[in-house]
Amino acid sequence: QVQLVESGGGLVKPGGSLRLSCAATGLSNTRDARAWFRQAPGKDRELVAAINGQGFTFDVESMKGRFTISRDNTRNTVYLQMSNLKPEDTAVYFCASRGSSINYSTSRNDYKYWGQGTQVTVSS
Repeated sequence: QVQLVESGGGLVKPGGSLRLSCAATGLSNTRDARAWFRQAPGKDRELVAAINGQGFTFDVESMKGRFTISRDNTRNTVYLQMSNLKPEDTAVYFCASRGSSINYSTSRNDYKYWGQGTQVTVSS
């Protein structure tokens, strides 16, 4: 059974940083494409960043320079480093995996497995 477990969320002040982790278990493909999405109250779930099996990344233009996705295949873990956080970054952040595919997608419909989400709150 595939499980994605996110961690690292919390309360941070504007301008602060957080690093989210997404650890996967049960995946037969250790180079699965993975992505981070987020969902704020009353809003649609949106893509934050994606990474393919070889480590090539897709970064959403509005978040470039502040959010960085990376992976450690030895730990089967994907990270999201977030810096210069703003109140509008407040959301539940979800990790998602395409499972057998190593190619990332920008569409949430292409992701087969999802974590439970981790809350990020940016507030003074």
